[in-house]
Amino acid sequence: MTDPGVPANTPMPAARSARRSLTLVGAVLLITGCAVGPDYERPDLSLPADWEDPDMLPAEQREDWSSWWERYEDPALEALVERATAENLEIQTQAARVRQARAQLGLAEAEQLPRLDLQAEATRQEQSEVADTVGGGEPFTQYGIAGVLDYELDLWGRLDRGEEAARARLLESAYAADAVRLSVISDVVTTYFELRAAERQLQIAQRTAESRERNLGIQRSRYEAGATTELTYRQAQAELESVRAEVPGLRHQVERLENALGVLVGQNPRELMADESLPGTPLDEIRLPAERPDLLPSELLERRPDVRAAEALMIAANADIGGAKAQWFPSLNLSAMVGTQALDAGDLFSPAAGNWSAGASLLTPLLDFGRIRANVETAEAVRDQAELQYRTTVRTAFREVRDALTLLETANERLQARQRQVAALQRTLVVAERRYEGGYTSFIEVLDAQRALLDAELAVSTAVRDRFAATATLYRALGGGWSAPPSAASDA
Repeated sequence: MTDPGVPANTPMPAARSARRSLTLVGAVLLITGCAVGPDYERPDLSLPADWEDPDMLPAEQREDWSSWWERYEDPALEALVERATAENLEIQTQAARVRQARAQLGLAEAEQLPRLDLQAEATRQEQSEVADTVGGGEPFTQYGIAGVLDYELDLWGRLDRGEEAARARLLESAYAADAVRLSVISDVVTTYFELRAAERQLQIAQRTAESRERNLGIQRSRYEAGATTELTYRQAQAELESVRAEVPGLRHQVERLENALGVLVGQNPRELMADESLPGTPLDEIRLPAERPDLLPSELLERRPDVRAAEALMIAANADIGGAKAQWFPSLNLSAMVGTQALDAGDLFSPAAGNWSAGASLLTPLLDFGRIRANVETAEAVRDQAELQYRTTVRTAFREVRDALTLLETANERLQARQRQVAALQRTLVVAERRYEGGYTSFIEVLDAQRALLDAELAVSTAVRDRFAATATLYRALGGGWSAPPSAASDA
């Protein structure tokens, strides 16, 4: 029956209370979905193509670009790279950074969820005798067990921005680890080729010294027989000692490179070189990858982990701005407690001992003398630095690829020229020896031809090393390897 003093369309107190509750819940949900601060937008860059969203590369794609050293088809090199990726201290340090960033992300995600604690207490106390309280003047013990729930409503997206920043920093640490891993692998490959080239040069010098020693024996016999002059004999002797003087320096270079390779691999150099599972592959037997890109497609360049790391750091800095700005707005914390409390431990779980409480607290800044503004300005400055660093990294990446392509092209041209030079000097030495034996010229022409040939053979080894190093540099500049160009049949 309707109250005659109340209009028919007036809601009853229970309905009014329910409507207020729904309105409050809706308002809280609406506010909770708001996140202050700028949303991330990739800077406008002049690139050949769009760049992918910053995210982890799929496992199969990572495997594709991370195994580029296998294109040389050298088992010894593959074994060294495998050991370096497992034992190198820099790689292990970066792996620890990734674990740290992953743990920080887990903490940021947990901050958005309620916290439930179990509280148990026993208090011995004595109240004032003049106070109108239970147990006044007599000591007593009070026991309590309660479950305490705390929850911060993320009204302005502070916690959400914190999770966004932590996730971006995890990506940054992962890409930075990939960059270090790629750098270590590139250093291993380059050092390995330098070592093989130094070993080749040492072999050339030792072989030349043996040849000069045999020639010196011939000149000594001819000099003792009176068939040649002492000048010719002494010139041959001086040439032999000149070649012998080159051997210690080349041997030292080999040992130095063995030490450097041992540090990269994480092993003692002597043990590393004595390992029978690492056979020495001659430099001229190592396969050089024939395919290489002729252009700079962004789909290859964007695979550089240092570029990805720089962008992830910029995303994190951008999210930190929102977290700093959220400090300007009120924070709402909800709390609840359900438990029991009694003067006797045996009464803790009796129905009469139950108690509970629920509440909410609102905290808003009033006067902080510019603290929050300073934090916001700091976050914005860090974001600007991250963006500038990102732009610098992108430009550096494109420059390194262009330089690597040029280096590879010039290395090929230089190697071909050196090889032609060796062929010409080999013929020159044959002609000079014939002319000397025929008495048409002095022995000095033979010596000049021998010196020039030795220098040219050493230069060929250096040119071969530079060509291999140039391919490794290009792989590194591209963030890894590249796929061979498709055939005409597959295009069709």
